[in-house]
Amino acid sequence: MSAPSEQPFQFHGFQTTIDLARQQKHEVAPLAGQKRLSDQDTGASKAPLVKHLGYSSNLGFVRPSVTPPKSRLVASEIRQVTNAAQEGDKGLQRAEVANEGLGYDPCLFLRSPRYGLSPSLVANFAAVGVHSIYPWQASCLLAPGLLEGKKHLVYTAPTGGGKSLVADVLMLKRIIENPTRKAILVLPYVALVQEKMKWLRRIVQNVEKQSDDTDDQGADPRASYQRWKKQQKSIRVTGFFGGSKTTATWADTDIAVCTIEKANSLINAAIEECSIGDLGVVVLDELHMLDDEHRGYLLELMVTKLLLLQQDIQIIGMSATLSNTELLAQWMNATYYISTYRPVPIDDYLVYENAIYPAATSRQLFQTITRLASMPTGSLTDHIPPHSIIQPSAFRELANVTTNAMVALSVDTANAGYGALVFCNTRQACQIHAAIISEAMPMPAAVDQEELGKRLDLLAELRSLPSGLDPVLENTLIKGVGFHHAGMTAEEREYIAQAYDDGVLRVLVATCSLAAGVNLPARRVIIIGARMGRELVGPAMLRQMCGRAGRKGKDEVGETYLICGRSELQAVCDLLEADMPAIESCLALEKRGLKRAILEAIATGLVSGYEAIKEYVRCTLLYRTMDKKIAYNIMSAALRELVGESLLLQNDDESYKATQLGQAVVASAFAPEDGLFVYEELKRALQAFVLDGDMHVFYMFTPIGVSATTQIDWPVFRDQIDKLDESGLRALQFIGVQPGFVNRMVQSGASLKADTPEQIKQATIYRRAYTAFQLRDLSNEIPLSVIASRYRIPRGTVQTLAQQCHGFAAGMVKFCQRMDWGMLAAVLDHMRDRLEAGARADLLEMAQVTYVKGWTARLLRDNGFRNVRALAEADAKDLVPILMMVNPRKTQKHQLHPTEAERYDKKVLAKAEIIIASANKIWEREMQVDLDE
Repeated sequence: MSAPSEQPFQFHGFQTTIDLARQQKHEVAPLAGQKRLSDQDTGASKAPLVKHLGYSSNLGFVRPSVTPPKSRLVASEIRQVTNAAQEGDKGLQRAEVANEGLGYDPCLFLRSPRYGLSPSLVANFAAVGVHSIYPWQASCLLAPGLLEGKKHLVYTAPTGGGKSLVADVLMLKRIIENPTRKAILVLPYVALVQEKMKWLRRIVQNVEKQSDDTDDQGADPRASYQRWKKQQKSIRVTGFFGGSKTTATWADTDIAVCTIEKANSLINAAIEECSIGDLGVVVLDELHMLDDEHRGYLLELMVTKLLLLQQDIQIIGMSATLSNTELLAQWMNATYYISTYRPVPIDDYLVYENAIYPAATSRQLFQTITRLASMPTGSLTDHIPPHSIIQPSAFRELANVTTNAMVALSVDTANAGYGALVFCNTRQACQIHAAIISEAMPMPAAVDQEELGKRLDLLAELRSLPSGLDPVLENTLIKGVGFHHAGMTAEEREYIAQAYDDGVLRVLVATCSLAAGVNLPARRVIIIGARMGRELVGPAMLRQMCGRAGRKGKDEVGETYLICGRSELQAVCDLLEADMPAIESCLALEKRGLKRAILEAIATGLVSGYEAIKEYVRCTLLYRTMDKKIAYNIMSAALRELVGESLLLQNDDESYKATQLGQAVVASAFAPEDGLFVYEELKRALQAFVLDGDMHVFYMFTPIGVSATTQIDWPVFRDQIDKLDESGLRALQFIGVQPGFVNRMVQSGASLKADTPEQIKQATIYRRAYTAFQLRDLSNEIPLSVIASRYRIPRGTVQTLAQQCHGFAAGMVKFCQRMDWGMLAAVLDHMRDRLEAGARADLLEMAQVTYVKGWTARLLRDNGFRNVRALAEADAKDLVPILMMVNPRKTQKHQLHPTEAERYDKKVLAKAEIIIASANKIWEREMQVDLDE
């Protein structure tokens, strides 16, 4: 069945859209970075858009004309073998469906008067490529009461189907037309919060809120001016998430883009301060997170409180993976909308033993394999003809059929000018797979020089980071292959993701966290196995990963390939056929969420009497999804526990009031169990806080939740204890850490047991103490990469730990303030500043400057730039040699190619200029404060 070698593109059967793209001889304007394509011609000079999938003259990508030199590996050829006529007809029909409904309809344009959007807002949407909307979006927006903010909304649509735009329009319209009202947009991950914040700031630029001038007629002009000044016309977008350094408050923002935890805290504070009436709309993205066992109850708490308030607050919930949308809409008293429309169709395939089958035939495939296993002879491909065959490889590195398929599909995609997203199950696998794919990619000499230049710029940017350039990335990026996982620093992940989104990188290998955490589309999504870590992925996660395939404005079709072996084929078949699980409440008794829900409601003054608490419970999803008597029994049990733990007081009239401890727990955003644990430790600390060192404070700052995931390296733990001074040893012994016990663990090689309550408490203490060493190092200006090496953990893990600790430390400070422990609060607050700055006290001012963290600040200070003023007055060229010293690995410039060295110099010089500009702003602000005083 093999084709002649001199005709590599002559196939027997259906040609995929990538094969068709290879045969094109034209060029098309790049579309990277666009959210959506215009439905109107924006200029005669631009190339025409695709008319039909794979059958018009333009496909948007060009196969490189330069014959690449041989790499160390050569990816296997993929040959099509299915019936051409049947598959060709299918492709044509699919193209027609994709273009269905694109005729002219005034309601498909945001400028339509029916939406009532300001010209400046419509222009901003157009500037990012949103000229028109899909029919389903128009139908959803125009449902009765939604644009007026009178109805709540729950809706679901496939990934890439335009969900966010509906919520954006409703939210922005509400804020613009009601200048005194605010919005909260809730997202599950920090990366999504940061991405959305940038997007919204671009959309609201130069957009003004409406003001009612009629109220000012006949009024005192000065009073009118004050009202105008109070109600600023510009729309302020602020991000709230753990580790963020924003000083903005609820009063300083119009749209708060928040993580789940921060959003819940904002709503609690607004209720307690009686400013909840300022809230006009709440958007809950990724609503399926209601089912998350760790954070889902917080989403349910938010909605429950808003439903009980019965304020004029519009609630909008959306997700791509909801199965019981109607039930959730009933709970929220909302309009619901279900869309199955995808502007870019997706073809799903299963890859087994170097053969590619349509995913729809997976069950038949498994049954055939099972039957053939009991037969002495018989070929699988004889019984079920595959869609395509991946040729076996003669290279030893590609002998494994899974690896061979992954490399062949990835390189085939990249060579045709498309982007491939490869999902694998571990961080280590990401790096291994990226390395082997890069070996089969075209050599740098065969790459377009402009594209190669961008890759060299990316390398220089990563090399200029304080953590330096990862040696594996150094080898893969130049070939257009990157990897992305939680073990990398946030800066590394951001640069890599942006480079892939811009088309600088052709292949990105990632863990499943990327599927939910970053909005990156791909022409082909390649999933290696059905496991992420040790567990099988669920239907929702599989849909998230597959949903990355194809994105309007970048591709005309998407393809997903799930590569699996015999051992997991049964699980894969079950997974492909599985329905989306129904969303359930996380307030059930075994999950203990209702206990926190009741404490927050009472502490914020939302409810107090028994009947009011019952009404509150009736607003929960829990009440909607279980027997009413059981829900009330769970409520009664939670109240008894809260009273028994001294978090609530029960009055004679059966009403309840939060104690000072209960108020402190809610104000600090701790779960009741964590709050009680913190209370016991702080109460002991008040009696003998070790203040002549910093070990005790950093132990206190270590989140309790971290103890569940921290793995102690006992020899490292012992080494760190041996280096402690007398103060540090006293602090550890005071909190319950015994050096003798650590020595026994080293010698025995045992692990901590956590079976009994006493063992759980001991394990929590030791894991927090071990983690506290890392926090201490961070605050004492030890470089991130040195800490990662010292504790044998990824750099990204250290950075994530620091971000988690920022939020927990802020909670500890609030806890002490609510408990009237002023002195302890002051000590913790000072150390929190050090933790955020990553520096000792003498560098806190310098650490406010952009790019100047602890180690960088120390080097600048030691080399003559002792304060912000000195930095503001510096010459950028004088900072360059110091910034080059920041990387502890110290890039040896003489080892770099002259072109690379030049690019590296430019990147460092650019950062020096940003540092000086930032220092100038801070210095001017300080001078203005001095003048005002």
